[in-house]
Amino acid sequence: MNPVFDISLHHFLIVSFALAGAGVATILTKRNAIGILIGVELLLNAAGVNFIAFNKFLWHNTTSTSTGLDGMVFTIFIIVVAAAEAAVALAIFLNFYNNFSTVDVEKADELKG
Repeated sequence: MNPVFDISLHHFLIVSFALAGAGVATILTKRNAIGILIGVELLLNAAGVNFIAFNKFLWHNTTSTSTGLDGMVFTIFIIVVAAAEAAVALAIFLNFYNNFSTVDVEKADELKG
């Protein structure tokens, strides 16, 4: 294999850092609730990339009975939690839109409760 194309842990960490940075920037700059939800999803994807990368590059224990799928299992849980979170959040946004005709999070201070 050509050493120019070797992908190391650092490459995955750079991608993960870029995803996390984009997620934080999206959360901080968007006023739209759906945009904020997209930022949260980017943060969860960054965590998933980290779990997969560390599982691939740092799991060296071949004498154990474990299969080394820990990072992948955690990433599957992240995907399931992200799907459930998106479904609940979109239901909340639809209800909010029905009441206020907007999904602007600045209007949320008018909620009762």
